[in-house]
Formats: sequence, structure tokens, C-alpha cells
Amino acid sequence: MKHSIKKAAVIGSGVMGSGIAAHLANVGIPTILLDIVPNKLTSDEEQKGLTLSDKAVRNKYTSTALQKLLKQKPAPLTTKSNLQLIEAGNLEDDIAKIAECDWVIEVIVENLEIKKQLFEKVDAHRKQGSIISSNTSGISIEAMAEGRSDDFRKNFLGTHFFNPPRYLKLLEVIPTKDTDSEVVSFIKTFGEDVLGKGIVLAKDTPNFIANRIGTYGLLVTVKQMLEGGYSVGEVDSVTGPAIGRPKSATFRTLDVVGLDTFIHVANNVFDKVEGAEKEVFQVPDFMRRMQANGWLGSKSGQGFYLKQGKEILELNAETFEYEQRKKLKTPALEMSKQAKGYSNKMKALVYADDRAGNLLWSILAPVLSYSAELLGEIADDIVAIDQAMKWGFGWDHGPFETWDAIGVEESVMKMKEDGIPVPKWVDELLANGHRTFYKKDNGTTCYYDNGTYKAMDVNKKVIHLKTLKETKGVIKKNSGASLIDLGDDVALLEFTSPNNAIGLDIIQMVNYAIDEVDKNYKGLVIGNQGKNFCVGANLAMILMEAQDDNYFEIDMVVKHFQQAMMKIKYSPKPVVAAPFGMTLGGGTEICLPTSQLQASSETYMGLVEVGVGLIPGGGGNKELYIKHLNSMPEGLDYDLQKVANKVFEQIATAKVSTSAAEARDLHLLNNKDQISFNGDHLIHDAKQAALHLFEAGYTPPVRRKVPVTGETGYATLMLGAHNMQYSGFISEHDLKIAKKLAYVIAGGNVPYGTEVDEQYLLDLEREAFLSLVGEAKSQQRMQHMLVKGKPLRN
Repeated sequence: MKHSIKKAAVIGSGVMGSGIAAHLANVGIPTILLDIVPNKLTSDEEQKGLTLSDKAVRNKYTSTALQKLLKQKPAPLTTKSNLQLIEAGNLEDDIAKIAECDWVIEVIVENLEIKKQLFEKVDAHRKQGSIISSNTSGISIEAMAEGRSDDFRKNFLGTHFFNPPRYLKLLEVIPTKDTDSEVVSFIKTFGEDVLGKGIVLAKDTPNFIANRIGTYGLLVTVKQMLEGGYSVGEVDSVTGPAIGRPKSATFRTLDVVGLDTFIHVANNVFDKVEGAEKEVFQVPDFMRRMQANGWLGSKSGQGFYLKQGKEILELNAETFEYEQRKKLKTPALEMSKQAKGYSNKMKALVYADDRAGNLLWSILAPVLSYSAELLGEIADDIVAIDQAMKWGFGWDHGPFETWDAIGVEESVMKMKEDGIPVPKWVDELLANGHRTFYKKDNGTTCYYDNGTYKAMDVNKKVIHLKTLKETKGVIKKNSGASLIDLGDDVALLEFTSPNNAIGLDIIQMVNYAIDEVDKNYKGLVIGNQGKNFCVGANLAMILMEAQDDNYFEIDMVVKHFQQAMMKIKYSPKPVVAAPFGMTLGGGTEICLPTSQLQASSETYMGLVEVGVGLIPGGGGNKELYIKHLNSMPEGLDYDLQKVANKVFEQIATAKVSTSAAEARDLHLLNNKDQISFNGDHLIHDAKQAALHLFEAGYTPPVRRKVPVTGETGYATLMLGAHNMQYSGFISEHDLKIAKKLAYVIAGGNVPYGTEVDEQYLLDLEREAFLSLVGEAKSQQRMQHMLVKGKPLRN
């Protein structure tokens, strides 16, 4: 049977259920959200004269959950308008509506009998062939399907999302013995391509993969903290970025997750295992005391940490008092910071005989051994385990990748010396002359599996630029960028400067790339696989030149940047930008003139130069104004001043989108631009967009003059800015920046409605940029941003 998901239902409107419904809405799937009917009225409902039969009461749980979606941080919805795709209902009046749905997801209380009762109702109302899944994290998937119809069982499986569903990549898929293989294959493809998830096939065991190993690791860490006399802060100072883990490390992560949730997950395993493993999953008494006190973490205001004013205190697990936060500082940590590459950093830490090294070894070695011991029980291969930990817990490297990094042979020897069990299959790997769990074979990554190495199954939509450069080389590169052959006659311009900051090196490569693509390729993609697409121009260089009074140099760089952006805009071949993450200032300016954008769903985009005392200088004001003009309905008169007002406000307030969908609302993306929900597919999708444009007979835009508001428009914009100053919202220097910006947006001293050419607007922009660079207060703002990483109000 061929499956498709055109409509879905989510049963259970708690934080997780409403979050899953929100994510389905984010990808454009209409969703019904169902929950139980309240059995009594609140005093407020009684005062309003409502009864238990009123729809407002009967749908109260789901309606309230939907309103909470608009207020939650981080936002579950990519844009608030997506809420329109979610319909509130209840399990008594609306259960029959699941017959309209292609996928029904259960997200209710973790109680087997209650779940089975619900699935009996679902089975009676669902349509044949519809997929049914449970988001459980601890109850047997097989047990839930007992007694259900044949069609239900073959279309039933576990789909364990991680919270929050919009942001966390992992989706564990857990088939039963009766699940149709086509259903598993469909959910895997749908999850990757539509939902943007990293799919891992897990076995029907307690807590599946990520929570099983993650919870074990956290409890081992707590045990070592207590036995070794470490503090909460000391542990977190070495179990975060120092070993390739998130900044929240161990205890800050527990505060975010919630101690009650963590204890529930730990108990899932404790209740189902025996022996030494059961002992590890015994939650320490002090954590149960914290739970009894209501010290659950962020949601209760205190947990392992307590914020008092600007100070963050840590809990002393023995005295139960909050103390000043401590950090661990040892020679090994300093050596690790100086070491190059993950492997050298980890070796410098885990084999060191100091407090940091001893702690990390005592945490890491048991987790590696445990992960290897569970192979075959929780997952079929090491790749699934590694991916689950990276995608679910934010580790840079999975357990087996980490094991390779510290050296398998060396670490196994040390484990045996320390009495840490080593699974037989790991001993066999070494006995057979192998030294790593992963290896490269002619550019292909292979993993160890039952005595041999197998090529990793890689989705053709996943393009690794590092691997591509290793196998095919580069067309040309300099200190800031590389031009790469993506195949199929499409080239890619990759930024490689520190933080992808734009300087002359990148500008030069833009010019070279456009010329090279015009001669030899069908199109160009501008993209990379760094932490962020681009956070702007090289601010340090601009400030240094300004402090040395080298304004001629700054003028030259800005002029070259503007010319390069015009070259992108009018390139004979299509240019597609693939922004993701922070795409700020100059990063946005590079995107705006391209033929099309293929943006990651999580793209945070905006012209933010006012935050450092400047305005956009690379054509950003002009291009955003033109995009707003182009969004106006054709053939209808529109108010030019309203367009200017919107653009002025957007740039003056340094508005940044919270998603690609919101960037579209801000006209940073237009209707032709596309959004990729799976960031791993972004470069592939951008390449396909470039090819599609070429094959459709792409021609560059026709050069047209731009209507501006002129003097009267400038006066209107400044009236608003003066009002902001009089009200105390902006400083005198803010007003000076606003004047420059208003003059550029209005098009200078010309009559309202005058049509000017783009170069005229670029010249205005450059002059305003240069004048602000010379301002002492703007230089103070630039200096503050470079040193402190946040804006200065002066």
C-alpha cells in the first residue's frame, strides 16, 4: 500500500503532544489535537454560566494547549499563523474524525492499560491503512498492540520524538514483529524528508536507545561526583564543550529536562533490568529528596542550580545548601584546550592523572562499555547508537566515535586494568587486527559489524562538503572561501573564514565564482556546513581601519562588496543561497540578491547593523526595500510610504526572524524561495533548485529603476524617530543612525515617487555607512560587540 500523510491526529495535548502537533503544522499538515473531556467545572467557568456540555469546556484542554503554543519559549511554531492548521477537539465528540487522518499519534499518560483502552477506540474509528503510533518512552510497543485488529497491528509502531519536537533532531522508530516493512520504510523517509528528522530504528526495549544510554551516563556521572567529592559546577565545567557535549553539560541539562521527568525515565529501566545494571539505575537518595522538595529544575525555579539576582548558585548534594558555583581547573583541561583535533583533545583529558582526567575516565569508560554491551539488544548496529546520542542528546560524537578518538586498543587495556567489563565482540575486533570501529575506504565511511566492515547507508540527499573536497578537490580557494564542484554541473561557494565573516577574500571569491560558473557551470550554490551560514562582515577589520583613519580602504571594501552583490543579482546563471542558523548583516545581504533562496527551516535572518552603530552597507537596504515593493500586488496602487515605513522599522529595530517561515513574513524570503526542514538535505535541495532554474531557461532580472518616497518620505520617517527619542526609547546616537537610515530608504532629496537607479541607492548607502563608521559612539558599539558579544546602548 502506498502511504501519504495529508492529515494527522495527535491524542494528548500536554507539552509533548501539542509540540508534535505544532511541528506537523510547521510542515503544512492539518492536524486534529484531541484530549479527554473535563469532569468538573472551574470556579471561573461556573461564574460565566458554562456547563460541562459547552464546547468551550469540553475542548478546554486542547484549546488551552494551543494558546500556550503561542507563548512557549523556545517557540514550537515556526510562525504563529501555523496555529490555524491545528484543530482543537476532544475524545468523546471528535474521535470519529480520526477516520479522516492518515496518521494518528498517541501521546497520553504512560500507563499501559489506559493506552490499550485508547487504542481500542482508535481501532474502531480509524480508516484501514492509516498509520498509528505511540510516542511512549518506556512502555512496550508490542504490549500496546495486543488485541488489536490485523490491519491496526501491521500499521502500528513506536515513533519517539524528542522534546522540543521542532528543535531536536532525533526520531526513534520502533517497529513491532507485526509492523509492515513498508510502513517502517515510509515513516523513515517521511520523517527525514518532510519532518526533517534523523531517523534511528530502535528495538522495543526500555527507553529505546538514546534515553537508555543517556540516563545511564547521567547516573554514572552523579555516582562519580558523590564518590569523588566533586561539586555540581565542577562536573558541568568538564562534561560540556570540553568533551564535545552541549554547554548545558550534565546538571544544567537535568534542570532543563526536569528532575521528575528524569527520575521517571530512570525508573522505566530500573523496573525492567536486573543485577549490576539495576544498581546503576537506582536514583540516589539526594535526588529523590530534591524531588520531594519540588526542586525540579527550571520549571520550578530551582534544581541543581538556583539563580539569585545575576548570580547562579549550585546545590551542595551533602548539605542541601546553595553555594557559589565552582569550576574545575587542571593541567589536563589546559592541555586539552591547546590540543588540535577532537582525538588529541580527548586523549589529553581521559588519560590524565588529575581530578579532571580521573573524573572523565570514570564517567566515559563505563558508558562506552555499556553502549557496546547493548549492541544487538537496543539497536542492530553501532551507527544507530552513535546517531541516537548525537541527534537526541546533542553529542558531537557518539560512543563508538568517541571510543575511536581515544584509541580502542589503549582504552580497552586501561578498562581491563580498572576492572571495567569489555564485551567479547570488542575483544574480537582487536584480536582480528582491527583498531577502530569506523574507517574510510576510498572516501566511503565504513563501520564494524559482526567481524567485517560495512559501508554506511547514506541518504543521497546528504552531501558532506568535507568528504567532497577530500575526494574531488576544489576548483579554487583562498583564505576565506572555496569553490567546489558539486557535480551535475553545479558549483558551490563555501565560506571558510573564521566565523564565516565577510572580508575581501570572500568578495574576491564571489567575483571569481560568478565568472567561472558563467563559463563552465549551470548554476552556483552559496552555502557551507559551519556553525552558522554567516554572521556578517569582518567587524574587527572595519573597526581597525576606522581607528587608523583608513576610510579610503573601508570605502574600497564596501564598494567591492556592493559590486559583488550586484554581480550575484545579475549573474547570467542562477545563484541559489542556502542560509541556515545565524544569517545576519552581511550574511543576509549576500542572500537578498540571489536568484532564489533554499533556506533551512531554522534560519535566523536579519539586517542587524544598527546594533553596532551602523546601517547595512552592501546593498541590504536597497534589496530589502525592493523585495517589499515586489511583494505588492501587481496592477494595484499601493502606498509607497507604508512600504518605506516597514523597511525602515525592520532595519532600525534589527529585526531577526525566528525561522525561515518568519523570514518569509518579513519579506527576506519571497514566494519563490523554498524551505528545507532537514538541514542535512540543505545543500542537495539548493543544488536541485539551481538545476531547476537552469533547465527552466533562467534569465537574470531586468534592470529597473526604483520608486522612492524622497524628501516627504524622509520627513515622515524622521517624525517617527523623533517621537521614539522624545519617549525615551532611543538615544541621541540612535537618532543619528535613524537619520542616516531614513535618508537611504527615502532615496535622498528627490520628489516623492521619483524613480532612481540601483547605483544611486548604493552610493547613498555607502556614504551613510562610511559617515557612521567615523562616529566615536559607533566605534564604541563595534568594540563592545567584539569584546562582549552583545550590543552597547550609548
